Amino acid sequence: MKKSTRMLLIFLLVLGIYSNAYAQQEKGIVGIDNWLNNWTQFRPNQEYYGEPTQILTGSINKDTRLSKRYVYLLLGSVFVVNNATLTIEPGTVIIGDSKTKGSLTISKGAKIIADGLETDPIVFTSGKSVKRAGDWGGIMILGDAPTNKFGNGSVAAFHEQLDATNYGNTNYGGDNVESNSGILRYVRIEYAGKRTKTAGYFDGLLLAGVGNKTKVSNVMVSFAAGDAFKVLGGKFNLEQVVSYKSNGDDFKFNYGAQCGLINSLAVRSPYISNSEGSRCLHVISYQEQGEVDLSKKGTTVQATNLTLLNDSEDLASDIEMGLIREGIYVGHNSSLDMKKTVVSGFNPAVIFEKKITINQENLEKIQFSEMYFNNCNGNIFVENNINNDDLENWYGNSAFFNVYSKGHNAETFIDLNNERRPDFRLKINKIIATNNDPDLDD
Repeated sequence: MKKSTRMLLIFLLVLGIYSNAYAQQEKGIVGIDNWLNNWTQFRPNQEYYGEPTQILTGSINKDTRLSKRYVYLLLGSVFVVNNATLTIEPGTVIIGDSKTKGSLTISKGAKIIADGLETDPIVFTSGKSVKRAGDWGGIMILGDAPTNKFGNGSVAAFHEQLDATNYGNTNYGGDNVESNSGILRYVRIEYAGKRTKTAGYFDGLLLAGVGNKTKVSNVMVSFAAGDAFKVLGGKFNLEQVVSYKSNGDDFKFNYGAQCGLINSLAVRSPYISNSEGSRCLHVISYQEQGEVDLSKKGTTVQATNLTLLNDSEDLASDIEMGLIREGIYVGHNSSLDMKKTVVSGFNPAVIFEKKITINQENLEKIQFSEMYFNNCNGNIFVENNINNDDLENWYGNSAFFNVYSKGHNAETFIDLNNERRPDFRLKINKIIATNNDPDLDD
């Protein structure tokens, strides 16, 4: 054998070993390394961040920088206004005041540059010794990208006892698809979602009319009393974001949002939910049809490589007690293109709003392909309709490459029980799945 041929064979063998060692599942969250390491915290109640040494209150109307050397207290409704930029150093801790419903709003035209590091994330959290969901308000970022509403939207109702001079700073929406509200990267938002008298619960992170120059990645919202991530209109991507055991929805898109949700994780608990019930993914185009212009684009979400997980130890019992509902809800006049996503442990996996007529035109607007439906009590249904034969026949077509299984969570994911560094990626070569729905074979 010639030396060059022998060297080529050795190279190919080494390449094959290397590729196998670094193989990964293509479905669910992906990465050669566990990208949750270092910057996330799944036990934030055990963290002590120190007492506040600086106070943030009122309006920030000029460029301002928050330093890691201080711990900041959000006192009441804090606004960044007048096209100012709020820059937050990596490792900075900001505590939301509970009594005054401390919150941070980045008004239209202003920016936030919260660019943390994997090893030094920025943290927004509760200052209470015993932390609970809803200890403080939350973060709102308002831009001037389009929505499908008549006129502009407003978040004024969240800011009780709002000074009249700040009403103009609560508006969102416009015509600038490319607007830039700044950067949120390697940021944790813990125990947000304080309840208000007029608007229900704050959300962990509300993004309204945000444009595509805004960067949101590696953001973790944990134990939010409201929705973890709420998007109202706008056009941008959320990438490698985490919602952990929120009371409200994990990811909610509304009012004509045109967004991508990429390589992201939502973990629900059957024992944590609000009175309306909550889902991992909630895609709708309006709350009331009369408030939107139906000639404008409805909400469109492109979701790729998500892991949507219900962390139940006894799924059958929790379903029987009414503690578990659907993982995904799709509303009328909305579009969802979901690929390579794991949906595990729901009742059922997906619900369509009853207004959606099951025909080819509508089904082509709601796509599920290369999916992994695991341990769900049924897969895809129309609201209040137990007959889902048409939907099973459509999405069960082999052309979509959807697979089904009944694996226990501990057998499905690499290490979800590791409290400090859980790994929610699928196990390699541990998944036994087929194109046939197990429920249909019983």
